[in-house]
Amino acid sequence: MVDYTILIPAIIVVLIILSQAIKIVKEYERVVVFRLGRFLGEKGPGLFIIIPIVDTVVKVDLRVVTIDVPKQAVITLDNVTIDVDAVVYYRVTSPGDAVTAVENYKYATAMLSQTTLRDILGQVEFDDVLSKRDEINQKIQNVLDSLTDPWGIKVTNVTIRDVVLPESMYRAIARQAEAEREKRARTILADGEFKAAQKNRDAGELYQEMPAGLKLRELQTYAEISREKNMIVVTDTTNVDTGKIAALSNAVVKGSSGQKEQYKSSTPRREETQPKSETRIDELVESSKQESGEMGEK
Repeated sequence: MVDYTILIPAIIVVLIILSQAIKIVKEYERVVVFRLGRFLGEKGPGLFIIIPIVDTVVKVDLRVVTIDVPKQAVITLDNVTIDVDAVVYYRVTSPGDAVTAVENYKYATAMLSQTTLRDILGQVEFDDVLSKRDEINQKIQNVLDSLTDPWGIKVTNVTIRDVVLPESMYRAIARQAEAEREKRARTILADGEFKAAQKNRDAGELYQEMPAGLKLRELQTYAEISREKNMIVVTDTTNVDTGKIAALSNAVVKGSSGQKEQYKSSTPRREETQPKSETRIDELVESSKQESGEMGEK
């Protein structure tokens, strides 16, 4: 006959031993096994058996871990004090090294991230912190990765999240930006003046070769002015060239009341030899164009 007083406790002991001996590890986890304190190896994922009491295990997560590096004061290479915080992403690639090479790999990686961030930013100037942030992130990542590699840790990414400047630096940056905009505006203006000067030089050379063209241009200019000012010209019709120039110098501007005031030329009156008539500047332009055409045919 079975003695249940002995069987039942034995079954309970076996169940307890089996529960301690059978281990199940998830896909994203690994287990580091120590037998009598000596490193035995890594197990997982899935089901495996250990010897209770003799074997001890340490579970390690292989997923990417995020470290929020707290905001800290940093002095750049050009002695500018800024407050910087960052985010570091890493994962364990060798669970055995992560457990045996460092006491607490999570805490060690977080502290190393803070010191590395401060050291790297202390080697660059303030302008580079703002303009070359990607390069700085990559440099911090490379340094951290090389330092944590003996721990079986791979740093996958580093991102500087925020840079806080003193109030005086905000004003200095605003002045610098304004100076840059003014510099660009002056450069554009100078470039335009240079091109205009080149065009004027080319026009001057062309007018020297064609004097009639210069007179025509003068008449066209006064014709444009006459349309706005409603000008009337009194000219000498006996001398074609001098009469037109005199007509330009003796232009009369209508008053706002609609009355026309006429100013005669400063040359002596010779009414019997130099008859005068009122001529519109547009007519002078047309006649000058005809003369220029005749000169060109000759």
